[in-house]
Amino acid sequence: MQTIWLSGAEWLAVLRIGLGLWWLESWRHKDRKGWFERGTGIAWAADVAGKHRWGVVRTGFRRVVEPRPKLIAYVVVYAELVLGLGLVTGFLTPVALVAGLLLNLLYLVLMIHDWAEQGQNAMMALISLVALFAMAWQTWSLDAAFGLFL
Repeated sequence: MQTIWLSGAEWLAVLRIGLGLWWLESWRHKDRKGWFERGTGIAWAADVAGKHRWGVVRTGFRRVVEPRPKLIAYVVVYAELVLGLGLVTGFLTPVALVAGLLLNLLYLVLMIHDWAEQGQNAMMALISLVALFAMAWQTWSLDAAFGLFL
């Protein structure tokens, strides 16, 4: 691929790193004390899920999240951190891209009525798909340095 400044593989690395920085920003701006001590994140999600137009979302939330709110809070918050670090460094990149795609799809389904959230999660999911199918871990990554996922 011919480009003016970077090669195609380098532009894909920029896209991957940008997505990782997006995940890190999502983690950074979270009120972790609120999520972990007061349960604000899960309480907010419970309110959204309780009013959701799809019964499967209400049922799934009730069965998976409500019995273990503290665990799920830690999983959500630290998944965003780990995804961001994995994508920025390019370590286990395909795993991070698939996990991020799944997390974005969960967020997208939960927030189906909120267009602002849908836009962010849809864009992140699209970037994940492009980076995954274009194998964006081939340049500027620990995966490439270690010879992983060739």
